[in-house]
Amino acid sequence: MQLKTMSSLALACTLALGSGSLFAQEAAPKAGKPMTAQQQRMVECNKEATGKTGEERKTFMSACLKGEHAAPAKMTQQEKMKACNADATAKSLKGDARKTFMSTCLKGEGAPAH
Repeated sequence: MQLKTMSSLALACTLALGSGSLFAQEAAPKAGKPMTAQQQRMVECNKEATGKTGEERKTFMSACLKGEHAAPAKMTQQEKMKACNADATAKSLKGDARKTFMSTCLKGEGAPAH
């Protein structure tokens, strides 16, 4: 009787392991079969989420998979300075005109698109 119980247990484990690999195969796209739009979106969102962890990643992935795009990252002060300086140089601004432009630009009131 004990042998029969062990055989049943072994059979149950084998079926459980076998069905697990079957589900894994179904989740992955078949060779030659194109990915669905949702699968492609998951791949792209995962790439974009590199470096994010915890709640930040969870929030990002949720928004990304819904097709909502996060707001573009704000420019750092150093990036603003570089962009505003280049813009002032391109406009050939000098003296007080340059100072006024730089002040306004760095406040974000006339910052060049980056």
